[in-house]
Amino acid sequence: MDESPTGPSERISTTDFRRAKKTADWPVTPFGPEAVFTAASFSQAAELIAPIVAAAARYGVHPDVDLRPEGVVVRIPADDDGIPAAAIAFAAEVSEAAAELRLAAEPSRVQSIGVYVAQNSRADVRPFFLAALGYSAWGDTDAVDPLRRGPQLAFNPIAGDVAARGRTHFDVYVPADQAQARVDAALAAGGRLADDTHAPAWWSLASPDNHGVDIAAWADAPR
Repeated sequence: MDESPTGPSERISTTDFRRAKKTADWPVTPFGPEAVFTAASFSQAAELIAPIVAAAARYGVHPDVDLRPEGVVVRIPADDDGIPAAAIAFAAEVSEAAAELRLAAEPSRVQSIGVYVAQNSRADVRPFFLAALGYSAWGDTDAVDPLRRGPQLAFNPIAGDVAARGRTHFDVYVPADQAQARVDAALAAGGRLADDTHAPAWWSLASPDNHGVDIAAWADAPR
């Protein structure tokens, strides 16, 4: 495959990435394009690592790779400026290598999870979570696992809330074409629809005992 003509610092939008050829295996979450390639064994999954490393070196992309007996998860980290332009060529090459190795791409299995910690407007709970989880500060409001294994945390002050009452919800980022099915499954499992005014960007659900989960598809929707 030809090398990418883009520089390592150039950025593109989600729309640019999703409209490119050969990126269909890679839905986009807020943390970047991600692909799941399933395998029949750990050794088969491991065969994809060398092609990923080669493509990463070729295009100057620095992916997060999770190798399991069930397959390989590859994420191309994004930032506030967008997705690396070279991600298009990298993703295409990795998908081609996976197909040659008979690893099946399963975009419907892509997901990322964020935890939103609601806090009283007079409290600052982020230092506690940084210390307890061994996380690092990210920007003015978030916290991240330095190795990007655990979910990103965001801290959202609530004016007028009752002090000492913790309220937290999960954001589950899924491919846009999978969101409605995930919502329907959660409702069928006893959940309650709390707010759908932002659908199809996201739906706010509540568990039977009122824990919050947002099913979010906005990151994967072309804009």
